[in-house]
Amino acid sequence: MFSIKFRTKLFRAKDPFDTESTNAVFFRAVKENCRFQYDNCKEYRSILDYYGVKPESLCSYEDIAKIPFLPTLLFKHHKLFSVSTRKMLIRATSSGTKGVFSEIGYDTGGLFCALKMVLKIGGLRHLFSPVPCHYVVFGYKPHKGNRTAVTKTAFGATLFAPAISRSFALKYQDGAYTPDLEAMIRAIQKHSSSRFPLRFMGFPSYTYFVLQMMDERGIRLKLKKGSKIMLGGGWKQFYTQQVDKKTFYELAYRVLGIGDEDIVEFFGAAEHPILYCDCKNHHFHVPAYSRVIIRDVNTLQPLENGKTGLINLITPMIKATPILSVMTDDLGVLHDGCECGCGIHSPYLEVIGRVGLKDIKTCAAGAADLISEIKL
Repeated sequence: MFSIKFRTKLFRAKDPFDTESTNAVFFRAVKENCRFQYDNCKEYRSILDYYGVKPESLCSYEDIAKIPFLPTLLFKHHKLFSVSTRKMLIRATSSGTKGVFSEIGYDTGGLFCALKMVLKIGGLRHLFSPVPCHYVVFGYKPHKGNRTAVTKTAFGATLFAPAISRSFALKYQDGAYTPDLEAMIRAIQKHSSSRFPLRFMGFPSYTYFVLQMMDERGIRLKLKKGSKIMLGGGWKQFYTQQVDKKTFYELAYRVLGIGDEDIVEFFGAAEHPILYCDCKNHHFHVPAYSRVIIRDVNTLQPLENGKTGLINLITPMIKATPILSVMTDDLGVLHDGCECGCGIHSPYLEVIGRVGLKDIKTCAAGAADLISEIKL
């Protein structure tokens, strides 16, 4: 029978960024998760057997790097589950670029761990408030046919403080989502005169476009104390229009009167549902619930901190889907925590950008071949 005592213990860690003293429990939780996936997902077992890795062969924390990682691209073409769908409390999907998306199942225990994680990390970043506020969401308005993780996350962020109202930039009409940025400008101007704060949540691209439009029109507002801008989901198809943080922060202050101390950024992936929330210096420190390995683009071997490579994300949080170790198609750099100066000592991840590298496609294709053989 699968034991989750080490996963539970990991997510009870007092300091959510204590990656040093949690190494031992993190390893035990990873090994437990690996055993569960190996025993309950035949596709995952086939991949581990092919690479000669078995759960019992994991003997130390350093062995985590030896666990075969599954490219996120693989989940976009194959549904891999380790429990029946009836036992999944939630199933969420990735954004589905070009109509292809991942589907990730969540077990009850994993969701409780996620709740603990959000409460601890969100509390440190002062995201929770008893003061009601208005929300302007630069993301998708929820509807029953939308199961994307980014939509669930954005809506979840509107629970950090009691919501008086919610305005959504992307609305579902005639079978598709359509942005209405003019409506967002009207909502911002309307709520700016309220005695309650205004919080923004969603894609940085649409947030920036609206602020830029307001700036060009000479609109200058001073939002109430407690107003915040929360950004997540990346620039996606607008990556060529992405601006640096300094430009974004200056624009937000000029148009809304919101300083960078009230701008919060998130990083994450549907295939790795860990909350990476930036620190006061706007760096993504690795929380105790995950580990990040940067791998060489050509050899896929782990690189030392400070080197640029592909981002390999590891967490034992979910058992319903074999997402223990996944490889993204993002390039990144892992920096020593002491380089930040915010007081958090765990390493921090700098995301350079998304790439379509041949190595990732080849790796995904190799795993897909193994899965195809199983299903024959």
